[in-house]
Formats: sequence, structure tokens, C-alpha cells
Amino acid sequence: MNKTSTRTLTIGAIAAVGVLALATPAHAESEVSEPASFTSAFTVMATPDQVVNPDGVVTPGQEGATGTFTFRVNSELEIICYDITLNGVSGDYQSPAKTATHIHQAAAGQPGPPRIAFPNPSPVGDGPRTSSGCLQGPFTTGIMANGVDTGDGFTLAQLESGQSGFAADSHTASYTAGVVRGQLTAVPVGGVDTGAGGAAGQADAAGIVIGSLAFAGAAAVGGVVLHRRRHLDAR
Repeated sequence: MNKTSTRTLTIGAIAAVGVLALATPAHAESEVSEPASFTSAFTVMATPDQVVNPDGVVTPGQEGATGTFTFRVNSELEIICYDITLNGVSGDYQSPAKTATHIHQAAAGQPGPPRIAFPNPSPVGDGPRTSSGCLQGPFTTGIMANGVDTGDGFTLAQLESGQSGFAADSHTASYTAGVVRGQLTAVPVGGVDTGAGGAAGQADAAGIVIGSLAFAGAAAVGGVVLHRRRHLDAR
């Protein structure tokens, strides 16, 4: 069963009482506490029919499977928080990357390299699989291209400036090209699409309530409050 949740996303320098100190970036991503603010947010509705193989050929994933991904980004701190739910997925995970659940730099219908590897949703079985947490870059994937990890040098600002060119997916032993896949869609803030390079500070009001945001058949997210960062310069 899909979970329905309501989240408050704050964009701005808002102090959070008791927030733990964030880890210093190391040579690979680190699990960190959720930051007090976010610069953008994205959703994904992943389905089997959107999967393509490395040659760009449509290669459907597991029939009846679905995936919902929510990403909250603080590009100034290089932190991405994630909530992932897979339903109708069976079998073990399999990928040449260090995990089997990724954000790929890939437009719709096109293949592309993984840029961030997330912990695989669990438990492995016939029921829902879930995963949530926050990662701080620099990011690594375990996939090498021309002798360099495909996460090397990737920044969350790149994700924010061109989210339509990114997809989220997961891979299993029976569906190595992908069990489900979907493109990232930005959550707008006060009419400014921060996920497409717009600066949240372009809006004047203190906040915006986004109600009943439907994830194309996934659980609806109602009453999401996004407080804009006023001091950001326009990109």
C-alpha cells in the first residue's frame, strides 16, 4: 500500500532547534541529518514502460510494478534527501553500480549514466519496499567511464538547472535495464520553478501553500508549505 504523507519544505535560512551538525563532505557521499532548509524539490512516478536499455531501446520492466520517489535538495550544502517506495517489485537487486537505485542523467526515452546511487528500498520480498534518508556529496556511483566515476564532479546545482534531463530508477536481477523508471518533475515555488534554474527569491511573498499535489496516481501530498529563500540571486 502506498503511503500518504504531508511534508513541510522550507526554503530559506530558517534555524531549526536541535538540528545536528552536518557532516563534512568526504571522498564519497555521507549519510547526514536532514537540513533545516531546501532549495528545490522533485517528484517521480516510475513505471515499467519508461525503462530503456543502455542502447536506448524500450525494455519494459516488471509488469504492474510502480515506484514513487521524492527528492528534497539543498544545493548550497550538496545534500539530497530521498523518500522512495517500490510496489509490485519482486526478486533481488542487481546492478554494476554500488547500489541498484539511482538518479541517471538521462532525458525521457534515452539512456544515461547514473550520477547518484541511493540505498536500495527494503525489505526484499513481495510487499512494499521503502528507503529514506539524506546524502551529502561529493557523490559516487561505482560505475567508471573513461577511468572516472560517473558521480565524480556532479553537483546538485546541475540537477536543479535541468531536472527534465534526469530520471530515477531501480534495477533487479530479472530486469537489469530497470524494473521501473520515471523522469524528475520539479515542485514549483510561488510560480518560480526552482528546479529549472529559477531563483526562489524572485517571488515576494513569504511562502506558498501547494495543495493536493497529485503524483500521477501516487499518493497525494496536500498542504505542502514552501518558504522561499529571498536572498538568492537570480541564476
